[in-house]
Formats: sequence, structure tokens, C-alpha cells
Amino acid sequence: MSHKPLLFSGNSNPDLAREIAAKMDSRLGSALVDKFKNEECRIEIRENVRGAEVFIFQSICRARNGQTVNDSLMELLLMIDALNRASAYRISAVVPYYGYAKQDKKTKGREPISAKLVANLLQTAGAKRLVTLDLHAAQIQGFFDIPVDNLEATPALCTYLKSAGLEGEKIVVVSPDAGGVARAEKFAKRLRSDIAIVFKRRPEPDVSEVTEIVGDVSGRIAVVVDDMISTGGTLAKAAEALIKRGATKVVTCATHGIFAGDAVRVLNESAIDRVIVTNSLPNTELELGPKFRVLSVAQILADAIKRITANRSVSELFARDEEAAAAQTAALQQPTLELPELTPAR
Repeated sequence: MSHKPLLFSGNSNPDLAREIAAKMDSRLGSALVDKFKNEECRIEIRENVRGAEVFIFQSICRARNGQTVNDSLMELLLMIDALNRASAYRISAVVPYYGYAKQDKKTKGREPISAKLVANLLQTAGAKRLVTLDLHAAQIQGFFDIPVDNLEATPALCTYLKSAGLEGEKIVVVSPDAGGVARAEKFAKRLRSDIAIVFKRRPEPDVSEVTEIVGDVSGRIAVVVDDMISTGGTLAKAAEALIKRGATKVVTCATHGIFAGDAVRVLNESAIDRVIVTNSLPNTELELGPKFRVLSVAQILADAIKRITANRSVSELFARDEEAAAAQTAALQQPTLELPELTPAR
């Protein structure tokens, strides 16, 4: 087995792949990832991988070159198969955005559980490990019979919010639904703030209606946190409701900026002051507009890959960060000691 990992990338998010390789003082492996004239994916690994530790970078999403979500998935599966047949020692799929994750259960009869099917496909192709970022539902890890490292973008997002002065009593962290309360609590702990919850209902897919807000948002900046932004409709309606409840400003942040359909227009026309996402999908601030901020998760992924290659704990990356946040909060909550007045000596 090679001690230095080999890194390969599909076409869904090559800029992030190159950034990760640079942070690892490495390079992307030589591979042809293209299409035949009949539109079928064409894959060819152009260097020796026998006995090597291999990582393939590919978000399951649409790409800037026009390829679809399904094209990205097929590229990933075929690259895994090619590397497996080329006698790679261990193949890890690095999937910053795990597509089909929202279809993790049946909501009515005769529906597929697509997230489970994708897990089966990756394992059948020959993946021996999955490295991903903020899965839509943590239980998706249970769909796999191989190790899954579900990394978090929370540290990067919170660092940015702190640098923008968005912390403490001046803000309130808001969960856009009941399912995101655990995520909101993590943000609130790091930012030393209170939380609020937006309750909504979905009359149909990708359509939501705000029904109630629990928590005090009056006179504060509302920081809405989520794992992904798809159509933007939910966040736009939540922002309107928060402003009506007295929030002075609404800032939203999410790990994955999917921006389906006319989401960018919806968000630009909404009451939201700033939209913060990561580059887990191929987004750029230049394309999205001045209201948007795109943060890099390359360092998080590079550190995780280094630890996997060295057989070290990946969870330690976030455990230390959590301990630091807890210590900072405890120090700020520590009561001030009142010293007795000293009688001057005669």
C-alpha cells in the first residue's frame, strides 16, 4: 500500500478538488472523465493505482459544464469501478454534497428511498469508505455497511459569523424547522446566543408555509441556519415572518447552496440581508451576486483525508473545536468576584 494517497476528481466540482489537493501538497491524478458521442460517460484512469489509497472527489449535483445530477452520480460510480478493477488498495468516495439525501424515507405509498439506493450503488461499485459533509439526515449513515465520516461545516460558518460581529446577545440563532433544532443549538453554543424555531407545513414538495415562530427575535439580528438551500422559498417566507416579529435583520447560512430553479432571484428579492453557503457545490460569489458569501470547506476535507490515511481519529477535528467553544462560553458565564475594600495601612 502507498503511504501517500492518490486523489482523483470528477467534473461536478473540480475547483474544490484542486483546492483540497493544494492544501495537501499533492495533485489530482490523471484521468479522462468525459462522454462518448452517444452521451454515455467515458472514464479512463491514466496512471498506476495498484496498491494505492485512493480518494475520489465528486459532489452528486449539477455542474457548471451543464452535466446533470445523474451524470455526476454515474461518473462517480464508474470511476470507483475503474479504480477497483485497477487493483487500488482502498477507494474512498469524498462526496461533499450527497445528492438524493432528501429522499431518505417514504412519505407516501409507492415511493423509492433514493438515498438508500445511492448508498447501495456506491458500495456495489467498490467504495470502501464515504466522506461527506452535513448529511441532510444523520440516519443516512445507517444505509451504509462501510465507514461513513459525516463532517461538519459548522466551524467554518461560525468563524465567518464571528468575524462579521454576528454573535452574543445581539443575535438569535433560528432553526427554519423543528428538524433543525439540534443544528441551531450547536450554532447558538458557539455564538453564545439564544435560539428560536420556525414551524412550517409543506402542502406539496418544495412548497412551505410558516405557521408559528417560537422564541424572542424582537430587536435582534436573526441568523437562520440550515443544512441546504434548495428553492429558497422556505427561507424567504421565514425571513418575512421574522421581520414581522421584530427582527432587525435576517442573515441565513447553510452548508449546501443548491439554488434550484430561480432560487437566486427569490433570495435576492427577499428580506434576507446576506446568504452564506460553502463551496460544497460549485458556486461562486461572482455568479450569485453581492448578497451571497461562499466559504471554502477545502481545509476541513483535506484534514479529514490526512487523518484517514494516517489511521487517526477524524472526530477529534471537531471535538477540540467543541471543547474550545464550551470553554469560551463557560468563561463568559463565570461570575465576577467582588474583592473586599482594603483598609489603608497606618
